[in-house]
Amino acid sequence: MRFILASASPRRRELLNDMGIAFEVCPSDGEETKDPTKPFDKIVEELARAKAEAVFGAYKDEDEAVVLGADTIVVLNNRILGKPKNEEDAFCALMGLSGKAHLVYTGMCLIIKKDKKTESVCCSDSTRVFFSKLSENEIRDYIKSGEPMDKAGSYGIQGIGAKFVEKIEGNYQTVVGLNTCSLYKLLKEYNLI
Repeated sequence: MRFILASASPRRRELLNDMGIAFEVCPSDGEETKDPTKPFDKIVEELARAKAEAVFGAYKDEDEAVVLGADTIVVLNNRILGKPKNEEDAFCALMGLSGKAHLVYTGMCLIIKKDKKTESVCCSDSTRVFFSKLSENEIRDYIKSGEPMDKAGSYGIQGIGAKFVEKIEGNYQTVVGLNTCSLYKLLKEYNLI
């Protein structure tokens, strides 16, 4: 069965490799639109579903295929902090996170074509992340590293940004971008492994 990751994220690729899953990468180029009236867990599930659906069209004629879409958002004070538009945007996000706790939501959606049937299943989870108090210089130096510029919330817990994280409550991989335990359970439930 072909397994397709609908994401260009090197972090998600690494997590799937760590699981021992053979997969192909076909990044979704769909536009990410968020409905601010929905709960955050539903937002990430819908974003993950949109990514999976955008890629599934290319594989719908396969006898068997699984497409995985995933999305991660960072939420501070009920506001989504997306990927920064520029360095000043990253600075504002990191100043906001400084000395506070925030939530990271990751959603995933599997579109499964098997036994001449197609179905989809989505789920999400969240992890609370506690940041230490950061100085302006620490933030500017971190931004100079370039790491914050392609990350939701303007930091990477698996990189240099790890030094700012005092503790987490929840699954570490959720913050990285894909809860592999949840994925493994879904794959087992649908007899895909």
